[in-house]
Amino acid sequence: MSSAKALKLRIEGMDCGACAVKIENAMKRLPGVTDINVSYGRESLALSFDEDRSSQHNIEAQIRALGFTPVGEGAVGTRASAAERESLPFWAGKKAKLVWMTGLAFAVAVGVAQFFPQWERWAYSAAAFVGIIPVARRAYASAITGTPFSIETLMSVAALGALAIDAAEEAAVVIFLFAVGELLETVAAGRARSAIKALMDLAPRQAIREREGKLETVPVEQLGVGDIAIVRPGDRVPSDGAVLEGISEVNEAPITGESVPVAKEPGANLYAGSINGNAELRMSISRTASDNTIARIIHMVEEAQESKAPLARFIDRFSSVYTPVAMLVSWLIAIVPPLLFGADWMTWIYRGLATLLIACPCALVISTPAAIASGLAVGARRGLLVKGGAALEILGKVKTVAFDKTGTLTEGHPRIVDIVVLNGTEDEVLARAAAVELKTSHPLGAAIVAAAEARNLELPQSFGGALAIPGKAVTARLKTGFVSVGSPRYAEELAPIEESVRRTISALEQEGKTVVVVLAGKQVDGLIALRDEPRQDAAQALKRLAGMGVKTVMLTGDNRRTGDAIGRLLGVGVQAELLPEAKLAAIEALKQDGHVAMVGDGINDAPALATASVGVAMGGGTDVALETADAALLQNRVAGIADLIDLSRATLGNIWQNISLALGLKAIFLVTTVLGVTTLWMAILADTGATVLVTANALRLLRYRSRD
Repeated sequence: MSSAKALKLRIEGMDCGACAVKIENAMKRLPGVTDINVSYGRESLALSFDEDRSSQHNIEAQIRALGFTPVGEGAVGTRASAAERESLPFWAGKKAKLVWMTGLAFAVAVGVAQFFPQWERWAYSAAAFVGIIPVARRAYASAITGTPFSIETLMSVAALGALAIDAAEEAAVVIFLFAVGELLETVAAGRARSAIKALMDLAPRQAIREREGKLETVPVEQLGVGDIAIVRPGDRVPSDGAVLEGISEVNEAPITGESVPVAKEPGANLYAGSINGNAELRMSISRTASDNTIARIIHMVEEAQESKAPLARFIDRFSSVYTPVAMLVSWLIAIVPPLLFGADWMTWIYRGLATLLIACPCALVISTPAAIASGLAVGARRGLLVKGGAALEILGKVKTVAFDKTGTLTEGHPRIVDIVVLNGTEDEVLARAAAVELKTSHPLGAAIVAAAEARNLELPQSFGGALAIPGKAVTARLKTGFVSVGSPRYAEELAPIEESVRRTISALEQEGKTVVVVLAGKQVDGLIALRDEPRQDAAQALKRLAGMGVKTVMLTGDNRRTGDAIGRLLGVGVQAELLPEAKLAAIEALKQDGHVAMVGDGINDAPALATASVGVAMGGGTDVALETADAALLQNRVAGIADLIDLSRATLGNIWQNISLALGLKAIFLVTTVLGVTTLWMAILADTGATVLVTANALRLLRYRSRD
């Protein structure tokens, strides 16, 4: 009876998507191997295999034959797990060893040629073979496992061809420069992964756990849900949780990008990796180390880097056709002039080999994923999370941004904006209203109580419980008598309201405010107007989007009066009183003019977020922001959507620069090769140079700054 076994390995030496493709193709050829998942961004391989048909030893042998090194908890012959084992420094890996080996062999050949000219050809041939043998073995392994047109195949053919036409010196140089180019790709890939490693470093390795009244220092992995941890001033929060005791300011910039420290008191949420400020906090752990905010962000960014953008998929398809066509063109350049026009065979074979080297697609293949990876990483560092290359690409092409109102353009909770006093003072009216609403749970009542607390008002004592009439009013008996806080309509049922007061109420309601009347007995003491106010940066963010050529619209299920009032304040078009079906229809209509981004709170807007070309969740609740939509704004700022679009455009611009560099250099050197100007070593230097330029250009995105 067959048995399936899961295997996870870290693979050292993967520098780009082409490496992952080689491994995936090889695994597909092995019997009984399924569920293959190769990630070059994480340097990982996960699969299931039938132990009766393939062994783990065979799997690892196949990986090694391709030139990669399997390591990790499950790898045969390794002692450290993937989490425990650090990557080798670039100068100590396999590719570095090939550079040292080919470089030394070439240097020895130069010395031999200098002092023993009669042995020059054999010395350079030997130096070339030193490098050709490992490259040719990798080319053969790739060919028999489903990747015949690999970079190793092109190098092997070119180097062996150079030896065949008595160009041993150039063959040795070509192999050495190829090894240097591969090493540079390793260095560049390490730089691109550094953003993920920086995120990993945000979480502390140890935590102070309180158990049975005693404090102990433990690895953060040992913290369980419900454990109590102590966070001293200056320490990083060990995992997600909530404050039990203490009041302090916490720097959440590593997680949300918010530069201003956030005040924390009992009940407030804490995120792993944020930095405690000036006072000790006692907290309860709500998530383990493997499931906290940092771990989830890292996982999301890694997954996003693996998801290909449409442009990346096109480049992959193009290169799969481009490579065999390039080999055919090189072959034709080598044989057509001698066969048809009597040209010199050696000259045109040489030019054909040079063309083959120039045609290597490395720079072209890496042009898109390198830029996408950098864009995703820099966004994550600034609290702009994008769940894949496709979403990042689409954001730059967005023509319209549709916003939800509540919790997106507005703060999501009502607050007092006006107090109209008819009897007494503002503080007296507010204090009486807060005393009545003190024990209610209605959002308007909670806002009134919060405003009184913010002013440090002493509330009148109430006698007995409050009487609530749903939709109308709350009444309580205070020391001065019965006081009611209710709707204008209910107030008129109790006492006549003067015409001037009616006009004031109407004016406030026209501004999208909800008005409550404070009555002492049957006398109107005052009016309190509340409204869910726009976020501080909303108006400026919408103005910035307009300056970027992006149209904006607010889609809300709220009443038209409130929606129009907020729309006037922000200068945005409004479609109000939309049921979920109507909101979806509105987005479909907007999509007729181009890509649409929908920005919402990630819960009640889920259908609209899914329908839009790209959905963006506000980060009011970080859990929600990480789980829903195609992107999330952890800073909880409306300006984040403009930052996302700007980052996407910068990334797309970088991609096209890379493609232009890759194809432009190849076109120039193709012409010079056919004209006989380019030598073999110049051809490989051009290819290596293009790869380095493309990678360096992509890494520029890591220094991206938004243009406010």
